[in-house]
Amino acid sequence: MGMVGRKIFLDLNYEEDSKADVDMNFVMTGSQGLVEVQGTAERNPFTENDLKRMMAVAKKSIAQLTRVQKKSWRI
Repeated sequence: MGMVGRKIFLDLNYEEDSKADVDMNFVMTGSQGLVEVQGTAERNPFTENDLKRMMAVAKKSIAQLTRVQKKSWRI
């Protein structure tokens, strides 16, 4: 994920990625345990609040992906 300006993007396309201020990776387990957190300020430093906002989006998105994956296993 990343930030372009103040906006958070979950899955950046090439154009967004090339303009990103922040490049951030979150790897989590299905129970939301953190495996990896890696972030780089590409253009401008990010704040602790920015990090919290990105983590909240990551947690919500990974939880949604986990539900979809588990549902697909039951088919």
